[in-house]
Order: sequence, then C-alpha cells, then structure tokens
Amino acid sequence: MTTFALIGAGPGLGLATARRFGSAGHTVALIARDAERLEEMTAELARDGIQARGFTADVLDIESLDAALYAAAADPGPIEILQYSPVPSADFMRPVLDTSADDLDAPLAFSVNGAVTAVNAVLPGMRELGRGTLLFVNGSSAVRPNPNVAGTSIAFAAESAYARMLHDTLAGENIHAAQLIIPGAIRPDAEHSSPDALAQRLYDIHQQRDGFRHYAEPLPGQSPGRHP
Repeated sequence: MTTFALIGAGPGLGLATARRFGSAGHTVALIARDAERLEEMTAELARDGIQARGFTADVLDIESLDAALYAAAADPGPIEILQYSPVPSADFMRPVLDTSADDLDAPLAFSVNGAVTAVNAVLPGMRELGRGTLLFVNGSSAVRPNPNVAGTSIAFAAESAYARMLHDTLAGENIHAAQLIIPGAIRPDAEHSSPDALAQRLYDIHQQRDGFRHYAEPLPGQSPGRHP
C-alpha cells in the first residue's frame, strides 16, 4: 500500500483530498504545523475507515519538513502521491510598491524552498516504485500576477516554473507533476471549487496524467478546460 502525503493539511480542501485518496486505498500522511488539528483530522478519517497519520512540520523550517516526509515514507508506506498546498500567510500579500527585497524571503522560502525540499525527499521513493505524482495547488496569481499581492504572485510564479520543469524532466520516469489553479475562494456551495469537487479534480489529475496546468474554474476571459 502506498501513501498520499499532503503538505498543508487543513479541515477544508486538505481533509477532502485526504478522504478522496484514502478511499481509493492509499494510506494518508497529513503534514501541517498544528498538532491538535492533525489529531482531529486523523481521527475523523479513521471514522471513515481511512488509515492516516499526522506529522508536525513547518514548510519554512526545512529540517522539520524533511524529517516529517522521511518519517511518513518509513511508517505508512512509500509516498506515491505528494500534494503541496500550504496556505500562504497574509503577510505575503502586500502591494507591489510596498514590497521590499526582504519581504520576498518568506514567500519564496514558503513556495519554492519548501516545495524543492518536499520533492527531493519523496523522489527517491517514487523512483523505486517506478511511478509517482506531484500535485501543486496555487491561486490565480500564479498565472496572473496581482500587484495587490506581490509576494504571493512572485513566489507562486517561481513555484509554477519549478513544477513545470519537473513535469518536463520526470515524464519519462512515469512521475507526473501537475498544477491545479484555484482562481477564487474555496466554498462548500461552489460547483467546481468546493472541497469535495477540488479533491475529485486532484484525484482525476493523478489518474489521468494529462498535461501540466489545470484550472478548477476558468479565469475571466478564459475558456474552460486544461491549458498549457
């Protein structure tokens, strides 16, 4: 049995995605900063018959993230699917003219250094399995820079570039890297952007292995579907 590892586990999209992959037979490794929330989520998944464990780590603390992923791979089982979807801090979302060089350190560490650390931790196990999926979840500023949230726009763009390079480089090894863009808020009543709908979309991306960038909903002026 292989593991679905979720970085940025929370009670909305994170729990829904964990439930979707867990119901497909994967063990679940939940990684987040809040140990109490992790306990609540693993207990809720256990009630659904899903084997899950929580691992406390902060993506801004590379050593803790590295340790959590190695522990996750050693205990529930090898990590076949990694979802990188931590929620950015409000501090990253300053207007572009109010953003200094120092203000970019944390957003880039969060979106790039954390992502690179996570991939490097799980990639050897995926290569041993002969398959794997790397899922990156971002907001619309990853593809349409927003001057009101400069730190996130810059960091998400860098994360997107890294993920795209992984997609191109690892395809020949049966390791699929893909990105899901969620343009607006995640709402329980949204047709395409509810936690359950997004969880199903991420599972479909894992299964279908069709292209790099996907959209939960079209951006304004954009036709529906998958885009390069």
